[in-house]
Amino acid sequence: MNVAIATCAALPAGDEDTPALIGELAALGHHAEAVRWDGPADWAAYDLVMVRSTWDYHDRRGEFLEWARSVPRLENPAEVLTWNTDKRYLRDLEAAGVPVVPTLWDPAGLPEWPDYVIKPAVSAGARDTARWSADEAGPAAEHLSRLRSEGRTVMVQPYLDAVDSAGETALIFFDGVFSHAVRKAPILKAGAGIQPAIADTKDEREQIAARAASPAELALGGRVLQTVPGRPLYARVDLIPGPDGAPVLLELELTEPSLFLGHAPGAAARLAAALARRLTCGAELAR
Repeated sequence: MNVAIATCAALPAGDEDTPALIGELAALGHHAEAVRWDGPADWAAYDLVMVRSTWDYHDRRGEFLEWARSVPRLENPAEVLTWNTDKRYLRDLEAAGVPVVPTLWDPAGLPEWPDYVIKPAVSAGARDTARWSADEAGPAAEHLSRLRSEGRTVMVQPYLDAVDSAGETALIFFDGVFSHAVRKAPILKAGAGIQPAIADTKDEREQIAARAASPAELALGGRVLQTVPGRPLYARVDLIPGPDGAPVLLELELTEPSLFLGHAPGAAARLAAALARRLTCGAELAR
């Protein structure tokens, strides 16, 4: 069967995980190729289209979601992408009882916190995101005001200091089953100002290492996935230690997250096998 791995113009061959995934799919008898999501492709010619490194979607979210709705067989599906590409999904998860990083939505002013993060609800790779301290009220207020003036939903969150030593834990799931975890080093530094998209400066800012997830992290990851609409093919659950040391949800990535396949033996094969099961199910339904 034929699989398209959707990517963007900046990465015509896909991200660093793409070659391994294509190879594992070939070993299962399936042909896969990287294809620009906004290019002149015949999406109906593919048995399945998998969203991967579409890292420019946040600049054209409406166009991206219109494309997603037009693709006959998409993983993750358009309804999941619509929900997940606006970080207001965190409110749904919090209402379902998931512990999340406390968030002020569209505040009129700045919080009285020692350190905090300001970011838009639609963004990727930490773009337009900054960590501010209490003595940086001037530039922080300008940041907040600019995002609001652009009509963007603004999030303000306390900066949880434990992330500086522990980093983030990213849990990666394929078809609802835990595959592996990595440690993501913190990227928001005090005094660094507003950040460009991490995809533009990935080698300088993003430091990844394999990590063994704790039982508490795995339990929270499972709870998060139970609240997701549908059953996504892939999911990344990003956790950080809360004030009491227990993990809290920072983000749930269901659209185009890096899956760090190279940091866990067999991860690419597990993803290929999960995708192949979706292909088989789709073929049986089509008969």
